[in-house]
Amino acid sequence: MSATPPGWPAAVPPPGAPGWQPAAASWLLDHCPPDYRAYAAWRRHPVALAWVTVRHVDAQLAAMREAYRQARVELGDVLPADGLEQVLENLEAEGLRLRGAARSARLLQDALRGKQYIPRL
Repeated sequence: MSATPPGWPAAVPPPGAPGWQPAAASWLLDHCPPDYRAYAAWRRHPVALAWVTVRHVDAQLAAMREAYRQARVELGDVLPADGLEQVLENLEAEGLRLRGAARSARLLQDALRGKQYIPRL
């Protein structure tokens, strides 16, 4: 069993542990639209699922960043000031969550490709 790097999903055992790949696939599917569960190739090939999940989460993160940039201009005249601030706070929180998910997805992709994490002292 190997060590896990910072950002490794808590719900996924370390690479080499019994059941780590099904747990990784489940975590990856949880970060994709529900329809992704219907594609048999992604269930049979977790490395392909990780590959597509990284792209999906990256696209979501890009969308949140763009929404944050445009919120004041596009919502400033239709929301009260406190409403706009709440929207910006929500967009920021979602962006942070997605940034963490993107890191985790990349770590799972690396592990599924056989890359081993070696902790630094």
